[in-house]
Amino acid sequence: MELGGGSHESVERRRRHQHHFVLVHGLCHGAWCWYKAAAALRRAGHRATALDMAASGAHPARVDEVRTFEDYSRPLLDALAALPPAGGDGDDEERVVLVGHSQGGFSVALAAERFPERVAAVVFLTAAMPPVGRPMSATTEEHVNYVGAEFFLDSMELEQQNADIPGNPVIFGPNFMAQILYHLSPQENGTFRILLDPFDIGGGDSKKQKDLTLGLSLIRPTNKFTGDVLMRDPGLLTKERYGSTRRVFVVVEDDRGIPAEFQRRMVAESPGVEVVDFAGADHMAMISSPAKLAELLVRIADKAQ
Repeated sequence: MELGGGSHESVERRRRHQHHFVLVHGLCHGAWCWYKAAAALRRAGHRATALDMAASGAHPARVDEVRTFEDYSRPLLDALAALPPAGGDGDDEERVVLVGHSQGGFSVALAAERFPERVAAVVFLTAAMPPVGRPMSATTEEHVNYVGAEFFLDSMELEQQNADIPGNPVIFGPNFMAQILYHLSPQENGTFRILLDPFDIGGGDSKKQKDLTLGLSLIRPTNKFTGDVLMRDPGLLTKERYGSTRRVFVVVEDDRGIPAEFQRRMVAESPGVEVVDFAGADHMAMISSPAKLAELLVRIADKAQ
C-alpha cells in the first residue's frame, strides 16, 4: 500500500529502487532469526521474505521426513520458481537478492545454480560458500577439521529415525549457542534468563539474553546432509550458472562460529567473489547488528541494479 499518493512517475521510481531480499537461515534455526533484520529492511521500503527450510522453524515436516538436501531446500527452490517470469522485454522479471546465513549458504548456492536468471545477487553472510567444481559437503568437512570436534561443546548428535538419511541430526547446546553463536547478542535485564550451568541454582553466572532465550526455545534438530548424493556431487555447481551470478561474501570479523580466517579461506577458493567486512557482530549478525546489516544489504542490492 502506497501512503501519501504521488505521481505515477514517482511511484515507478520507488518501485525500481525497491529490492526483494530472500533470507535463508542456518543450521537448527528458522525464518524467525531474521525478525529484526527483516523488519529493518521493510521499514526502509524493501520486501523481505524469510523462509523456513523443510523441518525448520515453523515448517510442518519432521526432521526424519526430509530425506534429501534438495527436499530440505525445497521451500527456497519453490519460492524462486514462483517468481513472475520475464515479459517480452524483460521488464516484468523479478530478480531477488538471496541472503544465506551459515549453513544456509548451501541452499542459496543450489538456488543460484537452478535459477541464475532470477537472482540479482547472492550474499553469503558468514555462510558456507562452496566453490564451483567441488562437492558442497567438502566445505562442511573442511570447517569441522578447522575448528575441531571439541569446538561444538554441548551440541549433540541425535539418533537417526530414518535409515534412508545418511548421518545423524544435530541440535545445538545452550553453552555452544551462548559462547559461540550469540556472544554479542543484546542483553536484557528483564525476565528472560537462561542457566548455562544447570547446577548453578543461584544463577550467579546466568546471562539475561532475550534473543538467546528465544533461540533456545525455537531451534530444532537438523540433518547436515553431508552424505547426501547432491551434496557430494562435484559437478553440481557450474561456472555457467552458479558461477555466473554476482556473489558477495560478508566477512563477520567477530564471528566465533565460522572464524574470520576460515571465512576468508572460502573466499580465496572462489575467485571473483566480492568481499565486505562487517565488524561488531557475532555469528548471528542479523540479531546482534540488524540495522547495520540491513543497511549493508541495501547497499549491496543497489549496486546490483
